[in-house]
Amino acid sequence: MGVVLNLEDGKRNGASIERLIGLTKDDMARVNDLILSKAGSDVELIPQLARHLISSGGKRLRPMITLAAAQMFGYSGEGHVKLATSVEFMHTATLLHDDVVDESDMRRGKKTARTIWGNQASVLVGDYLLGQAFRMMVDVGSLEALDVLSSAASIIAEGEVMQLGVSKNLETTEDEYLSVIKAKTAALFSAAAEVGPIIAEASRNDRAALRSFGINLGLAFQLVDDALDYGGSSRDLGKNVGDDFREGKVTLPVILSYRRGSEEERLFWKRAIEENQNDDDALAKAIGLMNRHGSIGDTIARARHFGEIARDALAPLKSTPQKAALFDVIDFCISRVS
Repeated sequence: MGVVLNLEDGKRNGASIERLIGLTKDDMARVNDLILSKAGSDVELIPQLARHLISSGGKRLRPMITLAAAQMFGYSGEGHVKLATSVEFMHTATLLHDDVVDESDMRRGKKTARTIWGNQASVLVGDYLLGQAFRMMVDVGSLEALDVLSSAASIIAEGEVMQLGVSKNLETTEDEYLSVIKAKTAALFSAAAEVGPIIAEASRNDRAALRSFGINLGLAFQLVDDALDYGGSSRDLGKNVGDDFREGKVTLPVILSYRRGSEEERLFWKRAIEENQNDDDALAKAIGLMNRHGSIGDTIARARHFGEIARDALAPLKSTPQKAALFDVIDFCISRVS
């Protein structure tokens, strides 16, 4: 989980976030400058390790959502840049911690920080970035924004622990899995979207709309990643295809295949997930079973469902270029499996 979308060209299968990139271009330049500044330290390893991940690709979708959401309600101050940077630092810290927990070797086509500098350094630099994120939140001076982002940080940590509880557990239910990804992935999307209208002093209804948009976009985003791990490409994933399988992760396609399979098939899943018998031949068999039982297609269908809920959340808001750009984000994320 916590996969970073590779957005080099801003397009996928005809869907595009070029409108979002254009609307946030100037503010994102300031965010990028602030990222480099706040990732600095007299402790040499901190900027070295942080910049390895920060500069390794992606167009920073979450902070762009924060910026667009603030713009949507006419915000004209400086706080949205600091909050967007805080969101990105929270995300980056999560990636550093995730790679340690998952023992991942590759991210965005590069070696993970843990494989270069070790687990201890990765965890501690992640903690440093979280600290910098909270300092910037305090600088903005909005207790409500601080509350939303600090709550998200707590929920993400809970999600990490929840994931440990379902790790390699093939009896995990779909509802239990959705609770994990709602915490681990969707909570930050939700917070990133909500803090924009907060600092723009938008109405409670407007805040609720952006919060719902973010949480459902995050669920759709993660479910698409789950499907892509068994039917996508490294370019779309930003990591190696089949990594979830090789790491023994119980994601929705696995849950559906296990529950729908024969006794013999369930024994295969137990060997693959619980006993780490997950070589390339096993991956090919896993994909075959998923295709037989429609597990990948149903995972995608659920992603589209959450995408539609995200769209409906925004629907009552007045028409603005930013609203249209956020609709584009939904289409873009889903289009990775189109």
